[in-house]
Amino acid sequence: MGAAGKAKVCHMTSAHPPEDIRIFRKECVSLAKAGYDVYLVEPGGTYEKDNVHIIGVGPLPGSRRERMASFSKKVYEAALSVDADIYHFHDPELLPYGLKLKKRDKRVIFDSHEKYTEQIKTKEYLPAPLRSLIAFAYGAYERHALRKIDGLVFPCLKDGRNPFEGQCRSIAFLDNVPLLEELYDYYDPDSEKWDRSVCCLGSLTRARGITQLVRAASMAGAEVYLAGNFSPDSYQEEVLSMPEASCVHYMGRVSREDVRKTLSHCRIGAAVGLNVGQYNKFDNLATKSYEYMAMGLPSIMAKSPYCDKLLSDYCFAVCIDPEDVEAYASAIRYLLDHPKEARQMGEAGRRAVQEKFNWGVEETKLLALYEEILSEK
Repeated sequence: MGAAGKAKVCHMTSAHPPEDIRIFRKECVSLAKAGYDVYLVEPGGTYEKDNVHIIGVGPLPGSRRERMASFSKKVYEAALSVDADIYHFHDPELLPYGLKLKKRDKRVIFDSHEKYTEQIKTKEYLPAPLRSLIAFAYGAYERHALRKIDGLVFPCLKDGRNPFEGQCRSIAFLDNVPLLEELYDYYDPDSEKWDRSVCCLGSLTRARGITQLVRAASMAGAEVYLAGNFSPDSYQEEVLSMPEASCVHYMGRVSREDVRKTLSHCRIGAAVGLNVGQYNKFDNLATKSYEYMAMGLPSIMAKSPYCDKLLSDYCFAVCIDPEDVEAYASAIRYLLDHPKEARQMGEAGRRAVQEKFNWGVEETKLLALYEEILSEK
């Protein structure tokens, strides 16, 4: 057991960057505040921060194959040396090592940030004819692993139901909502706004509708601010060489401070994923949507039953068909040309974050999951 009398906990990631917000800032720090002895094995260096013992295993490999093979093994070996009571891992490539830890009589939790059986089908680096087969094979292995380990963390339900029903003993649904102190508390209603500006922050992929956003913004006479990494790399050149790309300001991967600045200066947040893979099928919003809401931006999102239901309580966005570029452009024009209504939407989004969609709400679910797993014999 940890020095504070509570269990020693070790989080593991072989794919996420150092101090990932969900892994470190939210889950690890929350557990440390609750008295757990918390370790985090991750890419990068070794140091202590916010009462979390961070064990670095070096830089992330440039090769995906190397990361999933030798690097994930390196993460496992470093985590094993911690000799923790609970292991909590965050990447599907670590599933085999989760089973190894379970054989050592450890308590094990898999934090599935995405519905990988659906996400695999959108991966452009995989040959298109093989994606469904790979997704099926992964799904079978995942179900096998979940039956053996102790807990699963997933962002949300699907149509009000548990998409992992009967697959794991203990499940917690922890949405990717913001920390109030990171974004919500920085809101300034009088901040200077960039003229006719729309932003999209996060992973920049075809499935997330970046092509449609650029076309719609150009049609609406707006400027698009993109921040994050393009995937695959070739997609960046494709987007920036579009005839409409003169409206694009690409900032690359930015710091959290620059995220706050960008959200403070932009007028609209766009999060319109296409209806492919896992997008628009689950009972939650894109992480970027919650961040827009926290900073008082009205949003444009893809239409879905969950969004329709949510907007009946908090009218913070305009929902559109993600493939309809003209409707997308009309939504941008409306929000830019009706500042009073746009501001009311922004205020509704902030109210939703303050009342419901913040990490303080999700933190209680995380702690309850740990208590449940530790109480099992």
